[in-house]
Amino acid sequence: MRGKKILTTLALSAVLFAGCGIKNSETAITVNGSAITKGDIDQAINNQIKNSPFTKMGIDIKNSENDFLYLLTKDRVVNELIIKALINEECNKRDIKVSKDEQELAMEDLISKVGSKERFNEFLKQKGISKEQFNKDFLQELRIKKLAAQIDDSKVTVADAKKYYNENIKRFKFPDKVRASHILISTNPYEIEQLIRADKANKNLTDDQIKGKVEQELAARKVKAEELLKKVQADKSQFDKLARENSEDKGSAEQGGDLGFFAAVEMVPEFSGASFATKPGNIYNKVVQSKFGYHIIYVTDRSAAGQYPFEAVQYEITNYLQAQKEVKAIDSLIEALKKNAKIEYIDKEFDPAGIKEDLQKEINSNEPIIAPKADEKK
Repeated sequence: MRGKKILTTLALSAVLFAGCGIKNSETAITVNGSAITKGDIDQAINNQIKNSPFTKMGIDIKNSENDFLYLLTKDRVVNELIIKALINEECNKRDIKVSKDEQELAMEDLISKVGSKERFNEFLKQKGISKEQFNKDFLQELRIKKLAAQIDDSKVTVADAKKYYNENIKRFKFPDKVRASHILISTNPYEIEQLIRADKANKNLTDDQIKGKVEQELAARKVKAEELLKKVQADKSQFDKLARENSEDKGSAEQGGDLGFFAAVEMVPEFSGASFATKPGNIYNKVVQSKFGYHIIYVTDRSAAGQYPFEAVQYEITNYLQAQKEVKAIDSLIEALKKNAKIEYIDKEFDPAGIKEDLQKEINSNEPIIAPKADEKK
């Protein structure tokens, strides 16, 4: 049931619907008299498309050849905005409020989980989300948690957590792990090409000339990676400094390149292979190339396979089970609210029944086509 998305995407995922821009104030849908404007829907669709994995693969969801994907996005957005309106109304009826102190404590907890305030700010920057918009969405999520607690105020006990641990013991086993730091020199041809095209000095270059410049830049980055490898091999104490100054993995760069402990399956094969083949305290003797770019790898520690004791994971299990209870409570509430709500589709373009008909037509007419962006077509 789609209501589950409201609670399972707490905090960080909620901001994916955040954004800015000029809104169309024309009412498209009313939910118990509360208006959802065309601008609200357009903004949510645009932000979902922006953060879609398809967009990151270079697929233009707004391309007419990709109507199937666009309709799926529109259907999801309409449903989620209706749910949001229903939840807001219910929270207001119950006078659910979140104090400033409660919001600050929750924010501190969130930042500690992300790792640091710097990493959190970097996340917002990458998503193009203002702090003001995030705070608004985060407050909404906290209200939803309070709403769930009013519906079902029972708490997960130690016995509940222990039972889950015993019944899912395999989940708490861990394989061999290594701890490594790296310096990443990115080799994404598409990003390099965009930087070259953005330079006004290159505006008259042909596609072949642009391609040549991309190849030159890729070669230069390989040289840079090899020079960095020589520097850290000569003096390992410089790794932290050079990672902060040169690594394009901004998250780990802030930590001097440190990635923490990881299992082989958590990294791409090239990276894992080199890391696990290196003894702690040593730098891998070659520049490692993966789909992300060139890596200089410094292995700092290693841990043998084992199993987490219950006490080490009790907190995480309790939080997980509590979240499941909240999801169930909110999901049931949403289904009830929908059944009793008066939902009017003023603009028929956003009527789910019509969207589903259009989706079926797409399925019946042809196998859905996924077309690349216009500038990527051969």
